[in-house]
Amino acid sequence: MKPIFKLLAVLAIAFSVLGVSAPVALAASPANDTFAGASSVAIGFSHVLDTTGATTDADDAQLNASCGAPATDASVWYAISGSDQGVVVDVSQSNYSAGVLVGVGSQGNLQTVTCGPGTVAFFAAAGTTYYVLAIDDQLNGDGLNGGQLSISFNAVPPPPTVDISVNRYGTVDAHTGIATISGTFTCSNGSFLEAFVDASQKVGNGRNATIFGSGFFSDSGTCDGAPHAWFAAVVPQSGKFAGGKSMTVTFAFSCGAFECTEGFAEQTVQLRGGKK
Repeated sequence: MKPIFKLLAVLAIAFSVLGVSAPVALAASPANDTFAGASSVAIGFSHVLDTTGATTDADDAQLNASCGAPATDASVWYAISGSDQGVVVDVSQSNYSAGVLVGVGSQGNLQTVTCGPGTVAFFAAAGTTYYVLAIDDQLNGDGLNGGQLSISFNAVPPPPTVDISVNRYGTVDAHTGIATISGTFTCSNGSFLEAFVDASQKVGNGRNATIFGSGFFSDSGTCDGAPHAWFAAVVPQSGKFAGGKSMTVTFAFSCGAFECTEGFAEQTVQLRGGKK
């Protein structure tokens, strides 16, 4: 047996007796650990990457100077060419507190387009390359470096659509003066819909006084493109509503993941007297 093998054998026995184990190998740095190695991606790209061996450097710090993330640990780079459409970068499914910074320009001279934890969206103009930095922002306070980064690049979903109408007839409670206004709404690509109703009615023998009131309607899970009924109790702010004509203005809005859309309707409503 050659001396070197004898030495290794002796060391192995010594480690075994003393309970000493060989050091665990550190995770290798990902290929896109630095700006120069940025991975070229396109809409529809997604993968899971071990970032425990990723580092942070001056390029990360330069891009983060105008963002202010608490840390840019375990950072990896991606590059995507713009095509005049919105892009969503999502790292929210990572097993650590991951964030995203997006910049344009050149190495060491990047201008921040957007940044944030979890998910960001931006408009990617044709002819421009966008550099995306995925980081461990350490917001969870565990002090560990990275983990399993789950990142995806997708097109921004279509903005919500909203259409709202008001029925020609409403009701009024003669005792309280509260009017009930109703109608139909249709929305899509939104997570909720809210509507605000303002009503005014001239009262008195000479119609020289005006009653004003407002109401509110909210719903969620129904922005499915199908028509849905809505109604709102419109509470008078002075005096009482009565049977007769009332002018109503209804403003509605719905928001999706990144955008909001408004709807508007103006309608003269004939209020019918309710219970006495």
